[in-house]
Amino acid sequence: MDRVEHYHAIDYIQLDQEKVGVWDLCLLLLHKHIGARGFINSSDDDNLYCETFRHRLWIFSSIVAIKFLKLISTILESFGNFYESSWNLWTQYGSFYLLILNTLRGKNVDLCRESPNFSSVISLIDTRLDLDDEISNEDPRYYSALAIMASKIAYENEARVKKIVNENWKMEHIGFYNCSNVYALIPQHISLAFDTKMTEKTQSTQAFVFCDKSVDHELICVSFRGTSPFCADDWCMDFDISWFRLEGIGKVHMGFLKALGLQKCKERYAKWPKEIEEDKQNGNTFAYYKIRELLREKLKKNKNARFMVTGHSLGGALAVLFPAILAFHNEFELLERLDGVYTFGQPRVGDDNFCRFMEDLLGVNRYFRFVYANDIIPRVPFDNSDFQFKHFGYCYHFNSFYNGQVVKEVPNKNYFSKKLALVHLNAVFELVRSLALPYVYGRIYKEGILLTQVRLFGLIFPGASAHCPQDYVNLTRLASPDIFYSLNYDYTEDYVKMDCIVTRYLLTTKAVYGMKV
Repeated sequence: MDRVEHYHAIDYIQLDQEKVGVWDLCLLLLHKHIGARGFINSSDDDNLYCETFRHRLWIFSSIVAIKFLKLISTILESFGNFYESSWNLWTQYGSFYLLILNTLRGKNVDLCRESPNFSSVISLIDTRLDLDDEISNEDPRYYSALAIMASKIAYENEARVKKIVNENWKMEHIGFYNCSNVYALIPQHISLAFDTKMTEKTQSTQAFVFCDKSVDHELICVSFRGTSPFCADDWCMDFDISWFRLEGIGKVHMGFLKALGLQKCKERYAKWPKEIEEDKQNGNTFAYYKIRELLREKLKKNKNARFMVTGHSLGGALAVLFPAILAFHNEFELLERLDGVYTFGQPRVGDDNFCRFMEDLLGVNRYFRFVYANDIIPRVPFDNSDFQFKHFGYCYHFNSFYNGQVVKEVPNKNYFSKKLALVHLNAVFELVRSLALPYVYGRIYKEGILLTQVRLFGLIFPGASAHCPQDYVNLTRLASPDIFYSLNYDYTEDYVKMDCIVTRYLLTTKAVYGMKV
């Protein structure tokens, strides 16, 4: 077996940032045998080679970015708290004059971050909380419009999410979950605490579940939160280019798997057991297992109920992985009740094998990936010979006029190209457009000071400003309903139906891996 075959036989590569030394990091750039580096763990270190300098440079950059994020994590969090609290104070008073006057009078606004009236920076940028009254549940845009609003408010605290779902949407709030990442648990003896037991846990993965009873069947909606702008742990997950190969499915971004609930294993470093024992001692909850348990319970009680999964940015990646792990665990009774997966600004999640598996599993009638204009996040990790990450299925791509089309791949798929000048020019148009929108469509589309700042930043880095939920909400409301009719188009000639993938997956796992099915 030659070196290339050995490389493809490796079923995981993990970058361990805690073991990184300056000299070892420099050697990474100089030597192809990356398995010799102490901070790179794999299932076959002796045969782990990286032939191209460009690929090693990306690994180097990823490590440096994560180390830097961990270094400034406290500063970033403190700045975020100050920034959000300041803007919440400003919005509560309504004007600088009232802010000064009420401060002198000693009348303070409750700025508790867990208050139902405290807005995250995402909600401060786009203040809309209500669903669009003009989009009924019979409108082809309804599910998409509901999904993006659920993805947007997933950034809020528990009390605020519950208030919006119950009072603004008149729907049933089922649960809100702060979930752990077992790879981010900090041993107590490393911290400043005197107790030498286990762990100070981080709960960087958040999701909430609600029920929409206005449609012809009870619809349970699962919404994963995207990357929190001031959370270093979230950014570290995004920059972590480690990967893990799921048997019979394909190679998957390990940072996303960790966020969803990947478990540690001494023999293979990581594993996805079908069942785990609840960690009552440390109070750790893992998103996949908690939400799967909830769905089992709810769907068992109501045979007509179905569920959908959604998310923006990182949340979109988790929304895609959730049904993938359900299939990995042969949870086909749950998958048969899946109405759809709706993602907005979703990054690439897996390799070509993973994509083929997901295309067969979800088809085109249950997977809807929305990309707005020049959003950079759906264009990473790169689809090239170094990373080999790809998108699957069809994409609903919308330009800055909110005109949509169904495509297999977005224009400028890896973002950086000769057309970058046009991308900057489009950012100028978006800034001008923001001034015209309220006059054309009404005051509900007026963009505030914070979003204007984001638009100005977009003149320098347009891919980032295009990632805001604001434009994704707009495209579900302002785009022609005709594009949304194509979401229900039957592409059965392009994809295998679900019963085929069930049969093939069960036979493959039994024949190749000796699994009991």
